[in-house]
Amino acid sequence: MELEELKSRMFKLLREDEEFRYAVAGLIGLDEILKRLDRHEAELVKLRQDVVELRREMVELREDMVKGFELVNRHISALGTRWGLMAEEAFREGLRGVLEKEMGFKVERWRTYDESGKVFGYPSEVEVDVAVKDEKLILIEVSSHMKASDIYQFKSKADLYEEKTGRKPDRLIAVTPYIDEKAIEASKRLGIEVYTKV
Repeated sequence: MELEELKSRMFKLLREDEEFRYAVAGLIGLDEILKRLDRHEAELVKLRQDVVELRREMVELREDMVKGFELVNRHISALGTRWGLMAEEAFREGLRGVLEKEMGFKVERWRTYDESGKVFGYPSEVEVDVAVKDEKLILIEVSSHMKASDIYQFKSKADLYEEKTGRKPDRLIAVTPYIDEKAIEASKRLGIEVYTKV
């Protein structure tokens, strides 16, 4: 059978035989669909790889951001601590000036070594401000923030002062711009006067 005759018969079948026509159309369409599916599958594989890479980059970005925020937080905390210490020292000097020049007290920083660990729970250097006038002795603790533990440590410093010098303070005064509620309760129990903004 020649090619021309085969073509003629196929065209005739396509015109006259509906089932044959649909079968051929399906085969032609199926082949096109399979080609498209192959292209789509390759694109899906590439897209999946891109998403995996993107997730990896987002995870790395998140880790970098967390590290960055932690670094910023440490710097802010360090600045806050440094500012707090500088503010405490400035306030301590101002208080010293008022007590000495205006009220006639002699103010000094008392330092000692606490061998038994009475104040901090381990042997360490201990400091406290001492104001004296006419045999009246006042211990003063200045801090940018006081918690209950700070109040108890101040009381331990007063006890250590008495133990080492043989002199019992007449008054214990804590000066701070901020004090916790539990620290206020502790100061009342221990007889420590608190001067604060809050």
